[in-house]
Amino acid sequence: MSYTLGVDIGTFESKGVLVDGEGRIVAHATRPHEMLVPRPGWAEHRPEEDWWGDLVAISRALLTETRIDPAGIACVAVSAIGPCMLPVDGAGRPLMNGVLYGVDTRATAEIEELTARIGAETILERCGNALTSQSVGPKIRWLKRNRPEIFAEARKFLTSTSFLVHRLTSEYVIDHYTAANFSPLYDVATLDWTTEFAGDIVGPDRLPRLLWSAEIAGQVTHAAAAATGLAAGTPVTTGTIDAAAEAVSVGVRHGGDMMMMYGSTIFIIQVTDERVRDARLWYAPWLTPGSHASMAGLSTSGTLAHWFRDQFARDLPRETAFAMLAEEAAASPPGAKGLLFLPYFSGERTPIHDPRAKGAFFGLNLTHSRGDLYRAMIEGIANGTGHVIETYRDLGQAPRRILAVGGGTKNPTWLQAISDIGGVPQIICEETVGASYGDAFLAACAAGHARPEDIEHWNPAVREVTPERHAALERQYRLFRKLYEQTKDIAHELG
Repeated sequence: MSYTLGVDIGTFESKGVLVDGEGRIVAHATRPHEMLVPRPGWAEHRPEEDWWGDLVAISRALLTETRIDPAGIACVAVSAIGPCMLPVDGAGRPLMNGVLYGVDTRATAEIEELTARIGAETILERCGNALTSQSVGPKIRWLKRNRPEIFAEARKFLTSTSFLVHRLTSEYVIDHYTAANFSPLYDVATLDWTTEFAGDIVGPDRLPRLLWSAEIAGQVTHAAAAATGLAAGTPVTTGTIDAAAEAVSVGVRHGGDMMMMYGSTIFIIQVTDERVRDARLWYAPWLTPGSHASMAGLSTSGTLAHWFRDQFARDLPRETAFAMLAEEAAASPPGAKGLLFLPYFSGERTPIHDPRAKGAFFGLNLTHSRGDLYRAMIEGIANGTGHVIETYRDLGQAPRRILAVGGGTKNPTWLQAISDIGGVPQIICEETVGASYGDAFLAACAAGHARPEDIEHWNPAVREVTPERHAALERQYRLFRKLYEQTKDIAHELG
């Protein structure tokens, strides 16, 4: 029996699975870590401790639990949050904390300057995406401007996954799906790095080599084997961003298939038959040549649940707090007694791309309970997600089917609110562990032990959430949209 290993590094937790040739999980492990917020608008991880440290600990835990001979692992695949920005020196050592994906909004000025200089239409056409807080190029420019000593010392600029693959194999690689988020440094027409639009930021020689996600990047080195317990020489794939691996895990393959990922953020990936051009969404080549993906994501969702628990549920046992809060929310009626919530605690990504947006509870009165607030928070996230689904419909890209995955699928109120407000059914598959399972499947494909269509047998659908109509939720969605528009000037002035 041969096995594949998948490890995913998330915003607050890392997960790993060992999977046999039939797709059965024989062991899984998790490891928590924190997201650092050194100042408002910034979000960071410690690459040695939170990325590499988690991968090492999880690999060793899985091997210890199962007592599997490491030589029996046919292939390893990793994914991680992204796109991130991490400068490393000539030996691959991090020169600072990793700057996280769109939740980190430090490069707002650089986004505005680059957009004005290059032109919004040129960027959208050639790079596939408008410059937003999700873009890595402006963050590298921010580093060059604000930390010139680090920029000068940096030999390579990596994302989280490419850092992990380098630690495993000594190779500097990145998949095309992730690279498309390095705008304006990646050209979606040529599928290559470019200096045409912002050559003064950084040259291609300081960026990783481009590959497809399931291509073998290299083999586990002796040093990595000593750290992780894996066998030296084990093949390692190029890897990808966690959300893409999450989509793979539930069988998102065909045009019109959409993944709804319930994690620290809501993240959406829809495979499309052709490239979708719209500044409100993101575009990237999908994981194999000739395929396309259209993406969207909120800045905060599961992160808000952590915030709410830590600030308003300190009386509840930490290990059961989320379940107890979900029960309190379920006792509140749809519409949370007229309470509105804007989930823009770290600005907002799609579709409004407003890094200066602010979070808010609106409509509070003396009858509102903690359960009402928690329900309003859930429905605010669902309203933001509904806004994204409405955007897809406006573009003629209404999803053919939605596959939900992630830890938030354990919260029935959250699932139902998104179906109700978005007017869409959601399919839940048997395995909801997510990205690490998708990694293990990609590793199996890379090793020649599985075909892309086999995921439907590895992880079959088991149930469906169907939308219900509630007049209160329809009213709340309309007012949610108005509340942002009518208060955004105040939010911007608050700074």
